[in-house]
Amino acid sequence: MSAFGRILLCYDATREGRRALRLGASLAEQLRAETHLLAVLNTLAWSQSADIASAVPFDALEQSAREILRDGVEKLAARGVIAMPHFAIGDPLDHIPFFARELKADLIVVGHRRSGLLRRWWSGKNDGLLLDRVSCAVLVAMEPEDAETHKPAETSSARA
Repeated sequence: MSAFGRILLCYDATREGRRALRLGASLAEQLRAETHLLAVLNTLAWSQSADIASAVPFDALEQSAREILRDGVEKLAARGVIAMPHFAIGDPLDHIPFFARELKADLIVVGHRRSGLLRRWWSGKNDGLLLDRVSCAVLVAMEPEDAETHKPAETSSARA
């Protein structure tokens, strides 16, 4: 049995989330791991965006998040990976550790977008807290960085 027998993939349809899904699917496929897919509707981000919050009903956002989860399950199934879907509403930094504990995950796969200190401070993000809240391995999927400019490199892939 592999050290990663149970994998929790976190998916939100962003470029980073799609990359995490692809990498997690490859691992799950190779390791024949039990796979869980988690989509979290981040209410903190929704409430901080007052313009969007007033223009888009919460029910519509929830429906969209559930469709993203279905899309992720379908993408995994197309690769031969059967994933059990999970959906939550709230702060991902609360729900990811909760599901990891409840599911007894050996590995969590998340996407990450680089941002500068000012942007991170302004947005209130504190991504590092996830590592302090879990007791299993975490794979962080990031876009390759161009060493000269310290910006994500433009890459193309034949495999989506």
